[in-house]
Amino acid sequence: MKQRAWIKIIEPAEAKGELARVYAGVGARDDVASILAVQSLDPHALLAHHELYRGLMYGPSPLTRIQREAIAVVVSLANDCHY
Repeated sequence: MKQRAWIKIIEPAEAKGELARVYAGVGARDDVASILAVQSLDPHALLAHHELYRGLMYGPSPLTRIQREAIAVVVSLANDCHY
């Protein structure tokens, strides 16, 4: 079992209504990344965060996808984040 946040989360299998629709929209089926799951109590925030991520990583930019991923790795390492 992967490590989860200490705050309450709702897993995709337990999601109902709006959260279930948001999870489906971000491609979460049986599992969801912890970075999204910690926002499961606020589906609007979860969706906004996912849209921000998609825009930063896949939207128009002078940076290549590889450069964006490299920046994300460096920031994660600096923050001692495992993503």
